[in-house]
Amino acid sequence: MRAYLYDNSDADPREPHDSGVSVSVKELNDINVQYQQLEGTLEQQLQVVEKLCVDRSYKNRDEINISPTLLPNYEEKIKIFFTEHIHEDEEIRFIIEGAGFFDVRDRLDRWVRILVEAGDLLIVPAGIYHRFTLTTTNHVRAMRLFKEDPKWTPINRPEADKNKFHVEHLKTIGPLSFC
Repeated sequence: MRAYLYDNSDADPREPHDSGVSVSVKELNDINVQYQQLEGTLEQQLQVVEKLCVDRSYKNRDEINISPTLLPNYEEKIKIFFTEHIHEDEEIRFIIEGAGFFDVRDRLDRWVRILVEAGDLLIVPAGIYHRFTLTTTNHVRAMRLFKEDPKWTPINRPEADKNKFHVEHLKTIGPLSFC
C-alpha cells in the first residue's frame, strides 16, 4: 500500500503527485479510512468481500470498468469523480484490475493520496472529503458495495461543510495532526 501527502502541483491528476511524506495504514485508520490488501486468487478475495458484505449488512454490489474505451463520456465522468465531495454513506471499493488514486482529507485538511491496485479493499467513511482518479494506465475495474440499492450521490464542497455526516466525521477524528 502506498499512501502519502499529495504535492498539490498543477500536473495531470493521474500522475503520482508524491510529496515524499508517507502516510501509514495507522494514520489512515486515525481518520476512519480502512485499507486491506486481500491475498490469494480472485475467487479467494471475493470470498473475503462476501464476508464483509454479510458482516456490514451490505446487500448490493456492482462493478465499474473505467477506461477511455469502456466508460461512456469518460472525460466528463473522470472530472466528476475528481471533484472534491462527500457521501452520506461509507464507500467500499474492491479493486479487481488496474489502478487508481483515492485522495482523502486528513485532520489538517491536506490531501492524502492512496494508490489502489488489484486486490486492494478500501473503506472510506461517510462524511470525509475525497475524490478519485485513475493512474496514467487509464484503467481500473472495481467492485462497489452498497447497503441498499446502488447509488452514488456526491455532495460537493463547500455545500457539504455543514452536512451532518461531515460534521460527525470531523468529531470522530478530532483535531490531532499527523505525527
